[in-house]
Amino acid sequence: MLVVDHPFNLTKMKLFQAYHLLIFLLLKTTSARDPKYTKPGCQVMCGDVRIPYPFGIGVNCSVSEWYNVDCNRSTPYLPAVNNVQVLKVDLEYQTVKVNVSMIFDCHNRVRTSSQILGIELGESNPFLFSRIHNQFVVEGCGNAVIMDHGITVAGCSTTCSNEGTVGEKDTCLGITCCQTRLPYYLKTYSMDLTRLERQGGDGACGSAFLVDNDSYDEVRLSGDSTFIPISLMWILSERESSQIKCCNSGIKIKVDTGNGTSTTSSKCIFPIYVYEGNPYLSDGCDVPPQATEECAECINTGGLCEYHKVYDDYDRISEYAFSCSPNGHPTLSRPRRLSLGAILGPSISIGVAFLLAISYASYKVINEAIARRRRMRYFKRNGGQLLEQQEKSDPSSVGKTMLFSLRELEKATDCFSEKRILGVGGQGTVYKGMLLDGRTVAVKKSERVVESQQEKLINNQFINEVVILSQVIHPNVVKLLGCCLETKVPLLVSEFVSNGTLYDRIHKEANEFPLSLKMRIQIATEVARALAHLHSGSGTSIPIYHRDVKTSNILLDDNNIAKISDFGTSRNISPDETHLTTMVIGTVGYLDPEYLQTEHFNEKCDVYSFGVVLVELLTGEKPIFQTTSGQKTQLAAHFISAMEEGCVISIFDKMVINEGTTDELLALANLAMRCLCIKGKDRPTMMEVEHELESIRTSHVPSRVEANIDHVMGKGKQVLTMPTTAESSSTPFKSFNEPSTSQ
Repeated sequence: MLVVDHPFNLTKMKLFQAYHLLIFLLLKTTSARDPKYTKPGCQVMCGDVRIPYPFGIGVNCSVSEWYNVDCNRSTPYLPAVNNVQVLKVDLEYQTVKVNVSMIFDCHNRVRTSSQILGIELGESNPFLFSRIHNQFVVEGCGNAVIMDHGITVAGCSTTCSNEGTVGEKDTCLGITCCQTRLPYYLKTYSMDLTRLERQGGDGACGSAFLVDNDSYDEVRLSGDSTFIPISLMWILSERESSQIKCCNSGIKIKVDTGNGTSTTSSKCIFPIYVYEGNPYLSDGCDVPPQATEECAECINTGGLCEYHKVYDDYDRISEYAFSCSPNGHPTLSRPRRLSLGAILGPSISIGVAFLLAISYASYKVINEAIARRRRMRYFKRNGGQLLEQQEKSDPSSVGKTMLFSLRELEKATDCFSEKRILGVGGQGTVYKGMLLDGRTVAVKKSERVVESQQEKLINNQFINEVVILSQVIHPNVVKLLGCCLETKVPLLVSEFVSNGTLYDRIHKEANEFPLSLKMRIQIATEVARALAHLHSGSGTSIPIYHRDVKTSNILLDDNNIAKISDFGTSRNISPDETHLTTMVIGTVGYLDPEYLQTEHFNEKCDVYSFGVVLVELLTGEKPIFQTTSGQKTQLAAHFISAMEEGCVISIFDKMVINEGTTDELLALANLAMRCLCIKGKDRPTMMEVEHELESIRTSHVPSRVEANIDHVMGKGKQVLTMPTTAESSSTPFKSFNEPSTSQ
């Protein structure tokens, strides 16, 4: 970067930066300024690790004591997190990579289980385990889950192989190795590991751990099982943010911490032309030093020097593209002559206005060209060409699917304005939009794509699902109108349902019109009817499994008619497939425990989730709620326990108890109990559930249900055809500490 010592030149530089244009001024002395990373007088490097502000080495070098770094024998340590070793501080992604001890289990027993405690970050600690930059890995033979305060949030299982070792990262798909992602940012975690014996009788070592995505291959190749890198995201509080002066601009980011909670952090961002320096310092934005010579040559010829970030398919910066626009501005090689600007006011004003006009026009043209190329790249990557080919080959099957342009949806949603947000979930944000033809629609904009989703898009699975789902026509299913493929993650466009979600109607205390028992049974019947329709494959010839049935994905229209929405995780299954293996997907509290263990998804997994929805309607409690003793528990486990103790009606919602007869309520409880059976084969189909609910809705209590009352009230244990007490455990899966009786 060139040194500018004239106030007029400084003013011009600020004006160009407002349009994100890079302008270098050539003076008599061309000297480059080293990029700044820390506060003045503070140590930058500890060994070969750079420690940028807001972190710091020494007194008054960091933004707060949480960000202090100790440099001991050229190795940096972070006292705020148990003195773990610091490997890297990333300002762009707001993460710090640290080295933690790796714990593994190794015994010569057929089946063993152990609990492995991870790092526990204090409540006031500003660090979180990053959901995006880490993955949960299980190596060896067995199963493992990762838990947040005793609640399972992720897990995977491996199968034993008598030959060979763990494969490469790309083949870590279940044979002695499996991996999955965290559903949200964690403050603390623990792991449960169950090992299995290899064929042949020799004991096997098993390990379960979090590991940084970019470091996993390096760890496995090194063979060092002592330490393993993990990425922590750091959060800046309001007090800390007030001490920081960004050299460019600052933004607020929202971080999902699970169960509908989130936290907010401040973040400084680089200008478009900067890739060195530190945006958290007022003078930390530095230009590429190697660009001085080419920019100087451009300016000498009267051109405008510009740099633009070029992104790869994963939205990471791959290079900086240099361009020199002709007629950008005159050479400024004589600064002392320019000091007469105060005298030549009118002339200089015209020159500045002309220069700004050309700069802005160039910026608009280049920006539009870059955006157009990016839209085309996303369109091809997301399967747009496949959709066009299918439309040409079979217009009748794709005619119902409409392709929307990004500009069309931006106009419909006021550029995805916050005022248009209908709801925010784990998979993205839904906006209300008004199309040019007057239709009101809901536009789902998913969050940042992860690697597994990216592979899915590359394989064109997304296009196949959109084509199938667009053919689903049912009064209790939200109609999918089309999609936009010109963005990083495709946007889904569906019909707008006006009366909000079933979750809000049940759990918001301020609701003026609580749901009556009759309405709750009606809604349950309509949801069951829609799921039965999807499972049967009517209209599509291929069964569709929703995989995320929950009250927040059930919408109500003005007449309180239920409509199932959000098919972002749906999967269509051809009739010749007996089972499929997928990464565990769903929402904690609704997940089928059998699916969590086997990762084999089938229609009975949707039945389990519906059972939780039915219990939610009957009790008015959330799927994970806090008991009177302050403990968090799963609603399904609480309901099963009440059924076994014969006091289930006592946990029902007061309005449900006041409006229903005992026989009617026990019939609904028995139906929910059958849906929540631990073994999927013992659960009814959604069509059977629909018929039972329709019978209860029209004639209240079928006679065959009355025979089961004694069981519900605790007078008999063998009347109902439901799982035994051992199978109806209040935990979503068998404890690893209990001996197994199965082989």
